[in-house]
Amino acid sequence: MSFPASRTGTSGFDQLFSTRSGELVRVKTGIRELDEMLRGGFMPGDAVMIAGSAGMGKTTLGLQYLVNGIRLGEPGVYVTFEELPDQIYRDARNFGWDLRKMEEEGKFRVVCTSPDLMLESDKDSLLDDVLQDVQPRRIVIDSLSHLEMFVEKAAMRKETYRLIMHLKTRGVSSLLLWESPQISGPSFAVTDAGLSFLVDCIVALKPVEIESSLRKALVILKMRGSDHDKRLREYEITPEGLKVSAPFTEYEGLMSGSPRRSITEDAANSWALAFAKNKQKHS
Repeated sequence: MSFPASRTGTSGFDQLFSTRSGELVRVKTGIRELDEMLRGGFMPGDAVMIAGSAGMGKTTLGLQYLVNGIRLGEPGVYVTFEELPDQIYRDARNFGWDLRKMEEEGKFRVVCTSPDLMLESDKDSLLDDVLQDVQPRRIVIDSLSHLEMFVEKAAMRKETYRLIMHLKTRGVSSLLLWESPQISGPSFAVTDAGLSFLVDCIVALKPVEIESSLRKALVILKMRGSDHDKRLREYEITPEGLKVSAPFTEYEGLMSGSPRRSITEDAANSWALAFAKNKQKHS
């Protein structure tokens, strides 16, 4: 896959994302708690990997990121290798997002294609016409994992790098969805294709079993150039989209797949219980 030089030039990124004072404006997800974890949002122009197993809400998060961007005046593009546009429109309607209307207004575009067509694009990127028409500030690729079916593992890093740099030179902030069978264990890897070092930020979505109940956890594993919340937070898929809630402060060992109650939490509870009984005894 070969990409032409940026049409916007080296100043395109600065024009899109710099303020008069030279400070970069964060790219907000529109999910308040997640933006707080990101210290205001993603860094502008960054390539962000959303990694998780099936059913964890990667597609929902990707669409929510684009819809909230449009509400902030930032057009978006959704590239899918696995679903037809009608499926995307239908699923989005379940959350109250009218993607067809956004497309009619020129703020959004769904691109349904296959990885081999994108990889076979020799002179111009398959995305160039869409990028020119919509002038997006955000793009979601659903999913990067599908490229693995068409390229060798060594070439996968090369093609991913080209795609990321192609979007970066156009000042587009990207969300790259990645299917991870399992993100747990004492030594785990988000991908086995060696892509983690290519992206600027990694957000992992993983299931955790606590007291025989399956719950969803979100954690920011990496974020270049910025501090971020290191804690695992619980999240849910609600009728309005993905909602992030409180950290799992009562448990430890969640990433290893062997959750247990925090010793500190248990000690605090025991102390509180003993204090209450002692107070009751002397009252």
